[in-house]
Amino acid sequence: MHYIGDKLDITIRDLDDELYRQAKARAALMSITIGQALNMAIERWLEDEKEAVRKKRFSQLLAPVRFGKGTEGSSERVDELVYGARQ
Repeated sequence: MHYIGDKLDITIRDLDDELYRQAKARAALMSITIGQALNMAIERWLEDEKEAVRKKRFSQLLAPVRFGKGTEGSSERVDELVYGARQ
């Protein structure tokens, strides 16, 4: 690997041949280089991963909390106090 200006020139191993050919063809139709297409794909992948981590952290905030033995029906009791008994 070496740099050409501010760009990195690298070799990528284990890239699926068919995926590469499809990406190369699509890049050509878009008048961009395969390097530009790969940069776009990597940026999108990193954004998706960052969003997945953010969502995971948020869902952990919604996880049920155990307050100990004897508190299992607390939410129902709160509902009764706020909304009245079920009929």
